[in-house]
Amino acid sequence: MTHVKLSMAQALNQALRDAMRADESVLMFGEDVGALGGVFRITDGLTAEFGEQRCFDTPLAESGIVGLAVGLAMNGMRPVVEMQFDAFGYPAFEQVVSHVAKMRNRTRGRITLPIVIRMPYAGGIGGVEHHCDSSEAYYAHTPGLTVVAPGTVADAYTLLRRAIEFPDPVIFLEPKKLYWAKDEVDLTVAEPGIGKAVVRREGADATLIAYGPTVPVALEAAEAAAAEGRQLQVVDLRSIVPFDDETVCAAVRRTGRAVVVAEASGFASVSSEIVARVTERCFHSLAAPIRRVTGFDIPYPPPKLERHQLPSVDRILDAVDDLQWDDR
Repeated sequence: MTHVKLSMAQALNQALRDAMRADESVLMFGEDVGALGGVFRITDGLTAEFGEQRCFDTPLAESGIVGLAVGLAMNGMRPVVEMQFDAFGYPAFEQVVSHVAKMRNRTRGRITLPIVIRMPYAGGIGGVEHHCDSSEAYYAHTPGLTVVAPGTVADAYTLLRRAIEFPDPVIFLEPKKLYWAKDEVDLTVAEPGIGKAVVRREGADATLIAYGPTVPVALEAAEAAAAEGRQLQVVDLRSIVPFDDETVCAAVRRTGRAVVVAEASGFASVSSEIVARVTERCFHSLAAPIRRVTGFDIPYPPPKLERHQLPSVDRILDAVDDLQWDDR
């Protein structure tokens, strides 16, 4: 085993580097990803190692970036593109929904698009609107797209490697506030792939369901609850589409109570879908309605107010308290 201490940003950089070394068809491009190495330095050093033909800057035109990726993928390449910030991807949304997501179905499987669209997403860095959106619901709602969101350093590496190897398009959501989170990891260990959720913490009283930036918050809440005598289980989805019903539902059936934790606004959201499908599958095992802790249904607030928007330990514990504990 080879343990190294890496930040999530370094793990993502290593995943790109290893994928480009392993496969000459892998390309990386986007705004300022070349010599600068990207706003968050995820592509730092890739142009120096692989040259400007394989890691290069593009004009500030997200629709053109994704359109170029479609053409390259149709001709045998594996493009990885970066949307500089989450909401910067909206000008490319028509390309993503109308072409990236539909090409396999449109051509009856004759043409597939192995494209990875990386998006630094969600809040927690003191950014303003267009820099802190949680846009996963738009992509999760679009058939033909796979959507993943790592919540740990090890998963950042593993899921990006699996996404680049994937035969179809993947929306890869990178929690910005976790870019500098560090952990001891062994990159040679095979972690679960796309489509598999994992239980990050065992607990018998209630289940917290989280993904991406809310995984550490859920774990912190579970730690605080344990100090008060309540044992909370934490499930990390890792993959939003495909959704791992088996792992999530088994976890909820073990505890009978659940809270979904997500940064995105709650209305018509991924958290809404999770509550619906878990309720449909686990209704007779539930001791209380499933609660949600989400962002509010407002445009993303200015930096000094974002702490109120983001799910916190206190908000999670308040939701757990509301899970009808009369039988305990």
